[in-house]
Amino acid sequence: MSTEFTANNSSSRRHSADAIDATTPLILTGGDNDDDGGGVRRSVRSQGLREASRLLRHASSGRMMMREPSMLVREAAAEQLEERQSDWAYSKPVVVLDFVWNLAFVAVATAVLVLSSDEKPNSPLRVWIVGYGLQCVMHMVCVCVEYRRRNRRRSYRSLRSLSSSSSSSSSSLSSMEEEVSLEDQYMLESERKSFAKHVESANTMFSFIWWIIGFYWVSSGGQELAQGSPQLYWLCIVFLGFDVFFVVFCVALACVIGIAVCCCLPCIIAVLYAVAEQEGASKEDIDQLTKFKFRKVGDSEKQSVDEEEQAKGNSGGVMTECGTDSPIEHSLPHEDAECCICLSAYEDETELRELPCGHHFHCGCVDKWLYINATCPLCKYNILKSSSFEDGEQV
Repeated sequence: MSTEFTANNSSSRRHSADAIDATTPLILTGGDNDDDGGGVRRSVRSQGLREASRLLRHASSGRMMMREPSMLVREAAAEQLEERQSDWAYSKPVVVLDFVWNLAFVAVATAVLVLSSDEKPNSPLRVWIVGYGLQCVMHMVCVCVEYRRRNRRRSYRSLRSLSSSSSSSSSSLSSMEEEVSLEDQYMLESERKSFAKHVESANTMFSFIWWIIGFYWVSSGGQELAQGSPQLYWLCIVFLGFDVFFVVFCVALACVIGIAVCCCLPCIIAVLYAVAEQEGASKEDIDQLTKFKFRKVGDSEKQSVDEEEQAKGNSGGVMTECGTDSPIEHSLPHEDAECCICLSAYEDETELRELPCGHHFHCGCVDKWLYINATCPLCKYNILKSSSFEDGEQV
């Protein structure tokens, strides 16, 4: 028994607000819903992943270099990378390294200010160096606040999950009191996040203006400043040069990752699968999804294909369900007989995985994706909610 399958193209829902991250030479986080604001260096980085994907889509809109579903998958992958990047950026090793880096800047600035006490520059370079050091200190404070807030948020989530799991064995009154206490703690953490976000945004705006002021003072001093106050002059040059280097580095890295997401998405997914912890679907959840085997339609089989598809010459093949006595078959149009993740056309005897939303991909491609994120890469349908609903109906 065969049924006709029509692939539904999901509309793009990409209106998430890109948060601007904090100024720091080392922490280069992407913008997600929980990121804090601002950073001259990091704001460039945070926009790169998704914007690079969208730029390639708009540039290819005339000739349709990639079909719309493929670009939606790549935008979803870019968002996933941004979220992962944010978590990695505020991991303990990176935060410690960022503290050491900024402390080194502050220590060098203090040492040069002491050693150059006899220098009399014609521009207020000492004021600029002190301001730069204060930015580093302010950044370290904001990073510390954000790091502690994220740790509290993880604790809140774990306590909430424990509370929900033990609610069946505890009294309803105590459960309600515990839930209210957790909600109050969460609201307090949200207020702290808002305050830290405003402080970091102000620090970002100040750092951008301060860089321009420092560049003007160093440029206006000329050779007289380099000869009369060499220590202060070269320290300012080093600080300004480091800022430019990190901006260029972030832009280049964003472009490389953006191009890799568009052209080598299976490689990106494989790397995430290898290094990331399992936060999506488990192997048991993935194995519960329906598996199909694809075969191309030959000339002798075209009579069983829908007449309209046959008239258009648009039949790409047939998906046959695996592991059942009465397999279901889906006829695929030619334009849908390819994987939106790896952009490869389905070959004969290729194993496919169909998600509850109706979208299908190569098993090897989508299984790794679901291990990282339990949502459809095309429409973001959560497969765990679907499986939970089905289990509830069976009970």
